[in-house]
Amino acid sequence: MKKISQKKIDKYLRTIDKIEKARKQNNVNWMDVLRIALQHAPEKTIRLMNKINRKDQVITNLFKNTK
Repeated sequence: MKKISQKKIDKYLRTIDKIEKARKQNNVNWMDVLRIALQHAPEKTIRLMNKINRKDQVITNLFKNTK
C-alpha cells in the first residue's frame, strides 16, 4: 500500500476543517427552515421528523452491525 505524505494529509485535514465550518453554518439554516415548518404545518412537520428519525436509527443500526 502506498504511503500518503504528511503534506497531503495536512491538505485533507484543512479541507475537512473547511467542510465542517460550512456544515455548521448550513445546519443553522436547516434549523431555521424547521422552525418555519413547525409554525406553518406542525402536524406534517412532526410526521416528517419522525420518519427522518426512524431512518437515522436504521443507519445507526447498520453502522453498529459492521463492527
